[in-house]
Amino acid sequence: MAKHGKKYREAAAKIDSNMFYGPKEAIALVKETSYTSFDGTVELHVRLGVDPRHADQAIRETVMLPHGLGKTVRVVVFADGEGARIAEQAGADFIADDEMIEKIKNGWLDFDAAVATPTLMGKIGKAGLGRVLGPRGLMPNPKAGTVVQDEDIPRAIEELKAGRVEFRVDRTGNLHIPFGKASFEVDQLYDNMSVLMEAIRKARPASVKGMYIKRVSVTATMAPGIRIDLSQIREM
Repeated sequence: MAKHGKKYREAAAKIDSNMFYGPKEAIALVKETSYTSFDGTVELHVRLGVDPRHADQAIRETVMLPHGLGKTVRVVVFADGEGARIAEQAGADFIADDEMIEKIKNGWLDFDAAVATPTLMGKIGKAGLGRVLGPRGLMPNPKAGTVVQDEDIPRAIEELKAGRVEFRVDRTGNLHIPFGKASFEVDQLYDNMSVLMEAIRKARPASVKGMYIKRVSVTATMAPGIRIDLSQIREM
């Protein structure tokens, strides 16, 4: 087992590993135990009672965080003609023309989100970008609101830059979702977390039996996790 550094051990010493904290208490402790020299990202980790092997339980949703993510979101838009012009005027950081598509295919991923028009999705598929973008959660998807008509490009860009977050269950039934920065106020992080938990509850598949939300914890970048009392999560 890898040994943790001194700063990690000092942070872990502030957390009672046998305790389940209330949401606000846990968030305050996340801020206290964030020790990186940069403004660490605060993440929500949720263990769900789903089986992602079943298509109807492969949860994938988007949600707007009231206080955003506290980061600059760089958006690439796959569009041509009028769509490309609209995207540029709407503040897209990059327009994916043929040259940039080839660049992405070769491993360039200096962006945080991608939007595409339906006509460009075929070109994305032919270029094999799904193998590059998919594993990193960057593949445009109609359900996530990132495959849009030309006239909807400005709205998609605005929402992504304002703090729209996509979450999807991994193959082990877990969610890992950023919801702010360690520099946020406790109430800001609490508001963001409340919206996320409500979205997760609403995403419960009808076919799931028994306990749906099994375990919830929060953590900052490189810091130890803090477990949260599920009874208090239900009251958020």
